Amino acid sequence: MKVTFLGTGTSQGVPVIACDCKVCKSNDLRDVRLRSSVLIETDDVTLVIDSGPDFRQQMLRADVKTLDGILFTHEHKDHIAGLDDVRAFNWITRRHADVFAEQRVVDALRVEFSYAFDKNPYPGVPKIELNTITEAPFTIKGLKVVPIRGKHLNLPVLGYRINDFTYLTDFNFISDTELEKVKGSRVLVVNAVRKEPHISHYCLNEAVAVIQKAVPAQGYITHISHQLGLYNEENPLLPANINLAYDELVLDI
Repeated sequence: MKVTFLGTGTSQGVPVIACDCKVCKSNDLRDVRLRSSVLIETDDVTLVIDSGPDFRQQMLRADVKTLDGILFTHEHKDHIAGLDDVRAFNWITRRHADVFAEQRVVDALRVEFSYAFDKNPYPGVPKIELNTITEAPFTIKGLKVVPIRGKHLNLPVLGYRINDFTYLTDFNFISDTELEKVKGSRVLVVNAVRKEPHISHYCLNEAVAVIQKAVPAQGYITHISHQLGLYNEENPLLPANINLAYDELVLDI
């Protein structure tokens, strides 16, 4: 299974356009991050977790030719805003785009992209098939997906385990029961927006603690803001089996 980090950043913090910090001015491409998303490819299935505002750019950059499904973690705009651009895949594959999300998120998508679900849709709108999931495992073309429940402050969110890869973003709480579903993963990805505590996201120490508790072979940090610091300064300070993820990082799992 091939995993590509399409984006490892976040909308949190001072907007880059108004920022003069060393991270936003860095020439190291590992400090240049689009909104968080990940591409998962097997011989038979191509999936994306979340389609934020940078979805189109990410798909072009990764040269994605087909898409079997988008898994949504929650309904915040930085994770759903790019859904309209599945129309390109509609055109190429001549079929609808499958979306997988829990009921609350499905309802939000119907509102946000209401024109796509109109009874008499305008020609050319994206063709989207909404598949409502629960916390129960499900399959996409034979590939097993295990939802992992967490909290984003008071908002329930879902992470996903696919084979030996687990992806948890926008969490700031996971129960011991849910963490049991994560254990045994070879690779675990957890969000950490900055070093200082945050109201709705893990900070770096909290994310590291979750990874260490789950004991994967390798852990990665995603959903990183510029407030975390430069990659080449901060990554060496992490435990040996944990690294900051960066855009276009590719893993074979």
